Amino acid sequence: MKVLITGAGGQLGHDLMNEFDKRGIEHIGVDVAEMDITDAGACRRVITNSGADAVIHCAAYTAVDAAEDNVELCRKINGEGTKNVAEVCRDLDIKMMYISTDYVFNGEGTRPWEPDDHREPLNIYGLTKYEGEMYVEKLVKKFFTVRIAWVFGINGKNFIKTMLRLGKEKGAVSVVDDQVGSPTYTYDLARLLADMIQTEKYGRYHATNTGLCSWYEFACEIFRQAGMGNVKVTPVDSASFPAKAKRPKNSRMDQSKLIQNGFEPLPSWKDALGRYLVEIGEK
Repeated sequence: MKVLITGAGGQLGHDLMNEFDKRGIEHIGVDVAEMDITDAGACRRVITNSGADAVIHCAAYTAVDAAEDNVELCRKINGEGTKNVAEVCRDLDIKMMYISTDYVFNGEGTRPWEPDDHREPLNIYGLTKYEGEMYVEKLVKKFFTVRIAWVFGINGKNFIKTMLRLGKEKGAVSVVDDQVGSPTYTYDLARLLADMIQTEKYGRYHATNTGLCSWYEFACEIFRQAGMGNVKVTPVDSASFPAKAKRPKNSRMDQSKLIQNGFEPLPSWKDALGRYLVEIGEK
């Protein structure tokens, strides 16, 4: 099997490349310099010439607040760019895995979102990822749509790195306590996706580390495990942090479909956090 990974320089793409390396599975990673997904011709040329049997499409516009002011660019990348990749996968009759987000839902209520729930995005980022999902489902027979949330990994910025920096600089942070979800370690996620892409168990899935927390609880656990218990963490509501893009309060994701299809659920988020802190030298 040969897998092409878009967005190979990002948090998830980086760990996917490493995971396929470890497994000895042939793979090729591309980022915007090697394949601009908004260029349909480039997508067709690169994917076709790669000889890939599957594409894992991680590339995306992910600046959630900036997306509100850059609607066309966000749509061009997340919507049209995904369509370009999907059309090639359709024509070559190869598998496509699309990495999506909890932001395709409206974030209301307390019930965990199931993969086939009604999609009603709250913001431009979520809307364009939803559009990407629709293109994949409409065009590709052999598709996986995998929704993730609250992602952290070695590459790039994330909540954990931000908390550690602010804790060291200021000794105190205020964190929202009315948004609930499950953190997702890209190292763990990459292992699941590598398992999944080798099957024919197509469809929509939710994949996060197990267990729930608020961002406030997440921050408290980060400082506890990092031995920074002296940092003062104050819980506040979302209204205290006005942002351009509305955030979902409910990012609980039902993952029973993973188990039903024989995939191993990801470890607990607290376990994942501990391993990540060791990895980045903070524990």
